[in-house]
Amino acid sequence: MLQGIHHVAIICSDYDRSKAFYTETLGLRVVAETFRAERGSWKLDLALPDGAQIELFSFPDPPARPNSPEAQGLRHLAFAVADVAQVARALEAKGLEVEPIRIDALTGRAFTFFKDPDGLPLEIYETG
Repeated sequence: MLQGIHHVAIICSDYDRSKAFYTETLGLRVVAETFRAERGSWKLDLALPDGAQIELFSFPDPPARPNSPEAQGLRHLAFAVADVAQVARALEAKGLEVEPIRIDALTGRAFTFFKDPDGLPLEIYETG
């Protein structure tokens, strides 16, 4: 029935800062950018190489995200990469703080986390 993830929606606190992060720092391709005047809101559609998308939204005065990593709701967004260490070094070269690389006890795959400008946990997960 389900065929895959089409998109993930993220609400940011600073649209220009988050747009730069996802397009310039992470290198995602802009599919469309729309200002919705009736909502005072931007919507930015970003493409990943596998066809999945991220929808980046701005809304006037959105409430802050709960800070606890075990809060209900989306825990993190994970990106598949061929080499976690290489991608981690590239992110650090762009000034991002990346956690130490760990090995998933269940799969034996390497992974680590970093954060977007609003503190949303982002994971890079080695797929081989």
